[in-house]
Amino acid sequence: MIIITFPNLETKRRALGYLSGKFPFKSWANGEMMVPEEAESCLTREGIDHTALGPATYEHLIPAVRDPSAPAV
Repeated sequence: MIIITFPNLETKRRALGYLSGKFPFKSWANGEMMVPEEAESCLTREGIDHTALGPATYEHLIPAVRDPSAPAV
């Protein structure tokens, strides 16, 4: 899995439409997206402009754990 970004929101939406149903992916509000390496090459072939930031880190692969402590009442 690798992390990619897009130059604008329209390009990201186009990529989301292309990737849906073809590849697993994870998208964050900061504009980054985690995709398999094969998906990145398919985006290039489709002419969808993106920038590869590098391999996904452990923090990208494992969802954040919420604070298990109970809130004060």
